[in-house]
Amino acid sequence: MKISAMTWVGLTTLFLVLLTIAATMGYAFHWIFWATVLGQAMVVFMVYRVLTDHYHTDKTFEDFYEDYPIGKQEELLR
Repeated sequence: MKISAMTWVGLTTLFLVLLTIAATMGYAFHWIFWATVLGQAMVVFMVYRVLTDHYHTDKTFEDFYEDYPIGKQEELLR
C-alpha cells in the first residue's frame, strides 16, 4: 500500500506534536533525542514525497485564490 504525500504530512505533524508534548512532560533525554532524529528524518522524507508527488490541477495563477477568485469575479461584473 502506497501512502499519499498528504498522509505523510499528517503523520509527521502528529509525530512532532506528540514529541513536543513528551519533551514537555519530562521523558528521558535519550528517548527525546532519538525521537527528534526520527522526526527530522520524517520531515526530510515528507518534503521529498510532497515535491515528487504527481499531483495535477486545472487551476492557474489567473484563478488566484480558490475561495476568492478575483479574475473570474471581475469577469462576472462586466
